[in-house]
Amino acid sequence: DVQLQASGGGLVQAGGSLRLSCAASGFTFDDYAIGWFRQAPGKEREGVSCISSSDGSTYYTDSVKGRFTISSDNAKNTVYLQMNSLKPEDTAVFYCAAYPSTSCSSSWRMYDYWGQGTQVTVSS
Repeated sequence: DVQLQASGGGLVQAGGSLRLSCAASGFTFDDYAIGWFRQAPGKEREGVSCISSSDGSTYYTDSVKGRFTISSDNAKNTVYLQMNSLKPEDTAVFYCAAYPSTSCSSSWRMYDYWGQGTQVTVSS
């Protein structure tokens, strides 16, 4: 079975940092793009970042560029999202997702597999 396990969320003050992890199993990790998405109450799901497990190419939405860094440990089948300089507007449930491609997509509709969400709350 394909499984994605997201973890690492929590409560942090503005300006703080968190590192999210997405542990994947049940598929050939190198053949997939892994994305992070977030959804705040009353808002649409937003593509935050993505990494191609095959060549390491990445994507970031404009609002997180320079603050968030996505990385992949293919030996552990795990993708990380290091989030620095967090802002209250980053508060959301964060999800990781995967789809079979060597390139990233920011559209959640492309993704076949989803992990459970992890809550990130940034206080002002």
